[in-house]
Amino acid sequence: MDSSVEDIEFIASSKHRVGVLDALADGGCDRDDLRSATGASSPTMGRVLSAFEERRWIERSGPTYELTPLGEYVADRFAQLREAMDTEQKLRDVWRWLPREMEGFSVELFADAVVAYPGPGYPYEPVERVIDLVDESEWMCGFGATVFKSIANEAICLEVIDGMGFEYVYPPEILAATVAWDPDMVENAAAQDHCTVWVHDDLPDKKRCGFGIFEHRVGICCHDAESRALQAWIDTDAPDAREWALSVFERYRDEARPADEDAMTAPIPEEITIP
Repeated sequence: MDSSVEDIEFIASSKHRVGVLDALADGGCDRDDLRSATGASSPTMGRVLSAFEERRWIERSGPTYELTPLGEYVADRFAQLREAMDTEQKLRDVWRWLPREMEGFSVELFADAVVAYPGPGYPYEPVERVIDLVDESEWMCGFGATVFKSIANEAICLEVIDGMGFEYVYPPEILAATVAWDPDMVENAAAQDHCTVWVHDDLPDKKRCGFGIFEHRVGICCHDAESRALQAWIDTDAPDAREWALSVFERYRDEARPADEDAMTAPIPEEITIP
């Protein structure tokens, strides 16, 4: 086994070693402090500290143990690895629906995301998450099929009629089906001065996901390519994620055409189900 992998295993195989690294990353500690922080027995703590000293990760000044610069490096990188694996576990079940064609996307952008799944007994959690964000917002933009469920469509339309700013780029078939869902309500919302709708024939990842951008959060709507069934909703308040999403939205909005009456009344493909 590679020696670097052995050192990773050395740390990860003991919660007490991880705990000592975490505690010393926050500052110097004596042995009693470390035992209290980790729950380790005195003999176990002695073995951990001896092993760390042998690796030159810690040094002692009187009763206090501190990380060396090398130890600080190890603690920092090990914490990053743990954070990366936390993110991986959070997004493991939705990776197939994450963007692949949207330039600049990376999993790190959604490292602290909230993930909502449709459960077997209650499938509405993702849609309710979208509606909560809509209700909290005074402005929204995005593209794709993010608001394609009927209750989400209704929430969007009512908020737009009530004054929420709305800018959205639809695939033609999704716009046509949305209009067919409730022509009067959609027409009323679309007629508001603060509502602008565009159509784009070739949005990226349109068979995989769409996204919505709010004042303080950005979300990805994950849906099955064939059935268009909602698989999950992922959202974050990370500034980098919102900045990325806005840049992608602006690019495709600039390429899109205004949604005129012909687009609103276009035939609906057979494979598209009206919400």
